[in-house]
Amino acid sequence: MAALKYWVWLTTLPGLTDSSKMLLIEHFSSPEDIYYADEEALWQVDGLKKEQAALLGSKSLAAADRILSDCARKDIFIITMADALYPDRLRNIYQPPLLLYGKGAMPLFDEEAAVAVVGTRSCTPYGIKCAEKLGYELTQQGGMVVSGMAKGVDGAAMRGALRFGGFTCGVLGGGVDVVYPAENRRLYEDIAATGVLLSEYPPQTLPEAWHFPVRNRIISGLSVAAVVVEAPVKSGALITAENAMEQGRDVFAIPGPVDAPNSAGCHRLIREGAILATYAWDILGEYESRFPHKLRRAAPPMPPLPRLAGEPKLAAEKPKTNASRPEEAEAPALPCLTAEELAGLSDEQRTVLRALRTDAPLLTDQLAEDSGLPIQRVLPALTLLEISGWVAQNGARSFVRTVALLSLIHI
Repeated sequence: MAALKYWVWLTTLPGLTDSSKMLLIEHFSSPEDIYYADEEALWQVDGLKKEQAALLGSKSLAAADRILSDCARKDIFIITMADALYPDRLRNIYQPPLLLYGKGAMPLFDEEAAVAVVGTRSCTPYGIKCAEKLGYELTQQGGMVVSGMAKGVDGAAMRGALRFGGFTCGVLGGGVDVVYPAENRRLYEDIAATGVLLSEYPPQTLPEAWHFPVRNRIISGLSVAAVVVEAPVKSGALITAENAMEQGRDVFAIPGPVDAPNSAGCHRLIREGAILATYAWDILGEYESRFPHKLRRAAPPMPPLPRLAGEPKLAAEKPKTNASRPEEAEAPALPCLTAEELAGLSDEQRTVLRALRTDAPLLTDQLAEDSGLPIQRVLPALTLLEISGWVAQNGARSFVRTVALLSLIHI
């Protein structure tokens, strides 16, 4: 604890830049040595400006003692760069945080297939569903979700991970004792109880706008990859993607409807070389050999259960006698889409549904050929249809239809 207060002292010194702090650590090895260094010794630090060295004249430890007392009272742990639990993958990024405050249980990040899931706060229902599904599947298949706990995509991905019962990490833009946004209090409490909350800011620090882009380097730094679920071209999520690329991480993006503004940032990332992903294994499969004992491909999702005997059919599910295609007379166990659901389908989704079969899976390439649609339009349509439960993945890049098409005949 005695040495820890010097770490807190150094990180909270006003006016001292992060790069100057790192220069000092590299030169003196420990904050305690920095604290006791005289002026002449400080001037020997290569690259440290004299005005920055002058700031080290403040030797008061009162603020550090208050922070340590606050941490003890609120059950907040502190991990410094000198600790074994500090992740090597984070230590090796540009300007890593000198220390992290945390609530919950600190995992061994270097042994985890941690994936940063980010996106816009102002997401659409499509983005929410994609993020929740992705968070659930990543955790189900052995990965760990890392995100910023903001409203929108961040919160949805973390709720999906929690729904499976997995461990997740939230990196905050304020103190770990500050719930932000307030609407995520339940999520905050769940993650603190079953995962970990981290921040480089001391307790009681209120989040400020400039904290969040700075915080993003930690989200990507803790992860082996970053995936952007839904983001317009000016979204802060693209900062995380940029950080990830600079840190040598893989970047993935979830496609959306071709004309959706909230997916424009994702589409730009894909054009610029990000890996297109529609399912968790598109991401985790890249790291299977690196984490063979962690990652496991889950079975394809189950199609809707057959209707129970005696359960009434909806009006929209009554068989039609004028079917134009014999294959559209599906087995009676399959449900039909309602008129309201049909009205919400895009032309691409209807075309994909028509091309899919219920008795044999189709590969996406074959589906694109059969439907006459380019693969760039087939994949977003499949994602939306699977989220709705109307198609199911059956093996690698192959799909089956899980609904009857009787009602599609007259569309």
